[in-house]
Amino acid sequence: MKQYKEESHLRSILKGITWRIIATIDTILLVLLFTCLYGNCSAENAFKIITIDFIIKLAFYYIHERLWQKRRKEKVSKKETLYKSISWRIIATGLLFVISGFVLGTYSGVALFIALAELITKFVLYYFHERLWLRLPLGYIRNRIFKRF
Repeated sequence: MKQYKEESHLRSILKGITWRIIATIDTILLVLLFTCLYGNCSAENAFKIITIDFIIKLAFYYIHERLWQKRRKEKVSKKETLYKSISWRIIATGLLFVISGFVLGTYSGVALFIALAELITKFVLYYFHERLWLRLPLGYIRNRIFKRF
C-alpha cells in the first residue's frame, strides 16, 4: 500500500462534510435555544441561518484545510491541532455572527450570544473532530476507493 505525505482533496472534502454535519446540528440547537430565550423562537430563522451557514462555511472550511495542508508535517502534534482549531474558530465564529445578524436583522443580543456560545461548543467539537481524522492514515480513503477501479 502506497504511503502518502499529503492529504488528498477528497479527504479534505469528506472532512468538510463530516464537520459541517456536526457543526450544523450544534448550530441549530444554539440558534433555537437563544432565539427562544429572547422570545423570538423561529424554526424558519434557524433554518435560514443553518442553510446559509452550511454552504458558506463548507467553502471556507475547504480553503482552510488546504492552507493548513501546505504546512502539515509528518506527525501532527496536539499543539498544532490546537492552533488549527483556534484559526478555524476565529473564521467560523465571525461568519456565524454575520450570518445570524443578517437573518435576524440585528447584530446585538441574540446574534452575539449565538456566536459566543458557538465559540465554546464548536472549539471543543472541532478539536476532537480533527484528532479523530488524524487517526485515519493519509491515503486510506484513496486506497479504499480507487483500489476497486
